[in-house]
Amino acid sequence: MGLNALDLGIVVVYLSGITVFGLRFRKRQRSLRDYFLADRNLPWWAIALSIVAAETSTLTIISIPGLAYDTNLSFLQLVLGYLAGRVVISFLFLPHYFRGDLFTAYEFIARRFGGELRSLTAALFLLTRAAAEGVRVYAISIVVGIALGTGQIASIAIITALTLLYTFEGGLAAVIWTDVIQTAIYVGGSIVGLFTILRAVPGGWPVIHQIAVNTGKLRVFDFTLDLWRPYTFWAGLLGGTFLTTASHGTDQLIVQRLLAARSERQSVVALLMSGVAIFFQFALFLFIGVMLFAYYGRPSSWFGRADRIYPTFIVSEMPHGISGLLIAAILAAAMSNLSAALNSLSSTSMIDFYLQHKAYVDERRRLQLSRLTTLLWALALFGLALLALHKAGRVIEVGLQIASVAYGALLGVFLLGVLSRRANQRGAIVGMVCGLGVSLYIWRYTAIAFTWYVLIGSLITFSIGYVISLCTVSSAEPQA
Repeated sequence: MGLNALDLGIVVVYLSGITVFGLRFRKRQRSLRDYFLADRNLPWWAIALSIVAAETSTLTIISIPGLAYDTNLSFLQLVLGYLAGRVVISFLFLPHYFRGDLFTAYEFIARRFGGELRSLTAALFLLTRAAAEGVRVYAISIVVGIALGTGQIASIAIITALTLLYTFEGGLAAVIWTDVIQTAIYVGGSIVGLFTILRAVPGGWPVIHQIAVNTGKLRVFDFTLDLWRPYTFWAGLLGGTFLTTASHGTDQLIVQRLLAARSERQSVVALLMSGVAIFFQFALFLFIGVMLFAYYGRPSSWFGRADRIYPTFIVSEMPHGISGLLIAAILAAAMSNLSAALNSLSSTSMIDFYLQHKAYVDERRRLQLSRLTTLLWALALFGLALLALHKAGRVIEVGLQIASVAYGALLGVFLLGVLSRRANQRGAIVGMVCGLGVSLYIWRYTAIAFTWYVLIGSLITFSIGYVISLCTVSSAEPQA
């Protein structure tokens, strides 16, 4: 069927509308506190929705249905770990983050261990977040290319430029409030998509249910203890807990939002409520994949790759107007995730690196440099997305693998900081290097599932870091 003028009009109205809305926050940015933390004056519900949007990229919307199309609902086991990890963060990390006027998670590392380890952890975040985000930005081209017929490079450039515009001007306040709107758009659009597929299958839900039962698509739990399978109960609960504790407790992308809350209590509520929303959201995307399988009944290879199935259905099978709405919804998720990445990469670059050597710079100059840094990171992510064009496989898993390799070392260091008073900077650095090295080896040379990367990496980092700390004499170091 393809998109018509109505669909394209909806997409254009969305892209222009969300950009103009984000630009409204420009005049409120007078300091780094405004630009990177929205003056710590955001309500918990807006932060919760922004957290959901930040961890929901185009990867999520197009790959999770493709995953369910190829397999079943077992990904929900990982989401159980996502919920448990949020509880751990609320008790373990947030009390430390709200002691003092922190802008980034890595300032806590400086306060607890010292400047060298702060630079290492911040640099590791910048490298891995940029690499993982490059894959996510690439995923935009899959949708835009199918929907609008534009080339992959042009598709990436359009979305990156528009997202940069309001992020550059409005800072975190623009990111958060555009996230709220974008979350409503892509969740609402996905619900419309689900009911559209339901009506498209002859016989409706009874037929879909019967096909799903016969093919095992409704299976959720798998209690097999197997390190080589990513979606088992144990990999989901244990691996997912460690993964979320790292991604939401040590990654500036999420920590920045938690620090923007009005109080520690509101930060905890925002984090926990985002977990509830994430569970229902992933269930929605997975059921869309199951229903698409009932509709098409073909192997995913028929589409070229599983990531193309849902966008193909939207463009070719959905009624005009609805298809435009859903394309806009997918772009909403892409832009919210990209804006979050740009702002967090910029804040870490400025706070944890530049201002450590140029602390005397006045507030106006700091704000100018922060915007310039945002622009430079946008160009870097655009380049990385072009490199990702040649990467095969389901992009959701590629993105999770890249992030998980670094998360183990990061989480291990943060756990040393909050769980042990005897750990020192030298031991933590050695542990971090060992944990990162083992994670890289596991990723490249073993068949161990990515859901175990963070657990293994963090345990190695923590244990080696603790032992080395006990065996070395450390000079007085900062303490939390």
